[in-house]
Amino acid sequence: MTGSVTAILLAGARPIPDPLALAAGVPVKPLAPVAGEPMINRPARALLDHPAIGQMVVLTQRPDVFAADPATAWLAEQPRVRFETGGQGIASSLLALMEQGDLPFPLLLTTADHVLLDTAMLDQFVGEAQGADIAVAMVERATLLARYPESRRTWLKFRDGWWSGANIFWFGSAKAKPVIALWQEVEQDRKKGWKILSAFGPFALIGALLRILTLRGGIARIGRRFGLAARLVAMNSPEACIDADKPADVTLIESILARR
Repeated sequence: MTGSVTAILLAGARPIPDPLALAAGVPVKPLAPVAGEPMINRPARALLDHPAIGQMVVLTQRPDVFAADPATAWLAEQPRVRFETGGQGIASSLLALMEQGDLPFPLLLTTADHVLLDTAMLDQFVGEAQGADIAVAMVERATLLARYPESRRTWLKFRDGWWSGANIFWFGSAKAKPVIALWQEVEQDRKKGWKILSAFGPFALIGALLRILTLRGGIARIGRRFGLAARLVAMNSPEACIDADKPADVTLIESILARR
């Protein structure tokens, strides 16, 4: 898939001030420093350096601040990068971007705080997501805690384990739009797993509560409900679900980067 994937890098701001941005004295969180440079730089380079990625869209409410910062001005000057102005919600911004009609599928979406994103993660995700209309990267709890027992995540419990999101998504075709529209309805409750599950119907909610569903089976079932192929990509790398969300995360990420 050399150069055929469009990357979307979310670099927006939350409605309320972000603690990392406030502490760093920067206007938006993606400019907060991690290991000596704005956190957005590392996932941006990982995406642009990967052979599967053709172009990259940086989706943000404040394109101006990245061009104005000397440490991130290179993004505005990169010919394969374009900035698009997003709204307050991820799903609504993504749908609006899709409606422009000039972004070729497949789309790979990730976040500016995914500082540890690297070639191995992208290799696995792109390789396993190919052929799906929608795919989501997750990390099973045992995978993370075996190497980083101090890391704290939000977990969803299923029969095949406890899972945390890795902030990497795949939209292989326009068939994914109805799922994104549903995401738009529930994204304010994205940390409340049961509300997300209930949006997909009572069987999914009851099945998760009783642990009679595997996450893989549940995602495939949701896909069938929408008439599309949906897939879980269980990431091998525990670092895939460690994002720069809190000061403790930044400390852990910097220690990992120092060992690389």
